[in-house]
This record gives sequence, C-alpha cells and structure tokens, in this order.
Amino acid sequence: MLRGRIAQNEERAERAERLLAGLARLDLKAEEPPAAPAGTRSTVHSIRYLEFLETAYAAWSKLPGAGEEVLPNTHPLLPGPTYPTGIVGRTGWHLGDLAVPIGPGTWPAVARAADAAVAAAEVAATGASAYALARPPGHHASREVAGGHCFLNNAAIAAEVMIARGARPAILDIDVHHGNGTQAITYDRGDILFVSIHTDPSSFYPWFWGYAHETGAGAGEGANINLPLPVGADDEAWLGAIRVALGHIARFGADSLVLSLGLDIHASDPLGGMSVTTEGIGRAGELMGRAGLPTAIIQEGGYLSEPLTDNIAAFLSGFLGASS
Repeated sequence: MLRGRIAQNEERAERAERLLAGLARLDLKAEEPPAAPAGTRSTVHSIRYLEFLETAYAAWSKLPGAGEEVLPNTHPLLPGPTYPTGIVGRTGWHLGDLAVPIGPGTWPAVARAADAAVAAAEVAATGASAYALARPPGHHASREVAGGHCFLNNAAIAAEVMIARGARPAILDIDVHHGNGTQAITYDRGDILFVSIHTDPSSFYPWFWGYAHETGAGAGEGANINLPLPVGADDEAWLGAIRVALGHIARFGADSLVLSLGLDIHASDPLGGMSVTTEGIGRAGELMGRAGLPTAIIQEGGYLSEPLTDNIAAFLSGFLGASS
C-alpha cells in the first residue's frame, strides 16, 4: 500500500539480476552459499517468529476465502497484548506493515538470503571481505517483526557470527532508510556499535525511529549513532556523514565491519530519498576500503532503476581498489 493505494512491491527479482550483472562487469564470480549452521538465525530472532515465517503461508492457505498472500489487518498496538494462536492474529503480531507479504516462496528466499550473509561473515572472520547479494533485504526486521521488505535481519545475523568468532564488529548502515530493525536488536548492547546514515525519518520511512537522540540504552548507551540527512541529500552530505561514521567506528575500536549496503541512495532510485550519484557511490566504496577492516557487505535496498548495475560495480570497484 502506497499512500492509500495498491502499488507494485519494489522488491522484485530483477534487482538480483542487475546486481549480478554488476559483479560480472568486475569479473567477480558469484557462489551459492552453503546452508548456515542450525541455530544461526535464532541468535537474532525468536523461535516463534522463525516458525511463523516458515509455516505462515501453509496455515493461511487453509483459511476460508484466503487471499494469495499473507497480510495483516490488525496489530497489537495497545499495552499488554497476549500472543495469539491463530494465523490471523500471529500475522498481525509479526508483520509490521503491508510491504512484507508472505507467499509460497518467501521462507526459502529469506532463509537463503540469511545464508549468504552468514557466508560473508565467515569470510570476514578470517580477515578478508565478501559481498552477500541478500535478497530480500533485512535491516527493517527486528527480533520478531518483519517490515519494509525485510524478514530476517541479515546484518545482525552476520554480526553475531563474527562475535562468535571473537570479533568486535561495528554495523554501518548506509541505506536510504534507517535500519530500525538492526537498531532494535542491538540497542541495549555495548559489544557492537550500530551507526546508520539515512534520510530524516520525520518525512521518510520508517517514520518512528532513526532520530539523532536515539543513542542506546543500558550497556548500549552511546553505542547507537544515527546520522539523519535531509531529503535529497547529495554526494557531499552523504560522504561527509560516512566520514563521521568511520570516525565513530575507529573510536569504538571495531576490528571488523558489517556494512548494510543500500543503493537506494541514488538519485534515480524510485523511492526518491537522496540524490547521490554513481560517482559518489564509488567514492563511498573507496572510503570503506581505506578503513582497512575485514567487511561483510550485505545488500539491503537499491530498487529497479537503470543505474543499479553501474552502482554496485562502482561501489565494489572503489572498495576493492582502496583495500588491495
């Protein structure tokens, strides 16, 4: 639903095809990841949420007159809710908006996207870097709520893999949208730094989170940093925020990085939050590469537009050139 009307979902399979074309341009061979070890997803998400994602479509399909996709019509917004047993109630509990429809292929897709993130994290844990073409994205998914095209939080799962290997990672989110799910998962933790650069949520999704005053809680106080930018922010504003973010990451003492790479910051992206150029995206790759941190690059947004192939090629070219 877009401003009260039904619209085509922007999370489309052609995204992956265009991203793969960008990898081919750089002679980077894509490999299918192995299945992640049992329990990897549950380091971030609740068991009941994972069970819901895996079984929701089958349960929904048994409802009289069920639609083709699992979608919520109510949410537990009042205090003191009880977790429901029926599929309609559980759908309202776990699906936070109307951009996360569940169909017959949703669970296999999100599980494999998480597998790709785990594989990239395993590479980063060895001191190298890797890119995970994770589709659908993940940074809006919290412990047990999906939203904004996101079901499993691939970046948070990757960070947990790296922590289990003894790393001290930071997560840097440069998607046009605030990574509210990642923030919710890490907000009270001091062992991981989360920094998000995004369009000001007072006028952009996710609306309710992503403000500069959100700095963490408890053990995580000071380990959550939001750097919102105005709608239409250009190369210099965005790159300046990245430099600030990298400074925070250095002061935190991170020895590795999970990068939530959203290419929806580009001026041509249909969501229209920023005005970053392909050249600016390449320069961002150089900044990340010069940081010298083993990095698990996790694909987030970046929707259908002509320059999408150019943009992933520009970022990875800049990253590889600066880190080699």
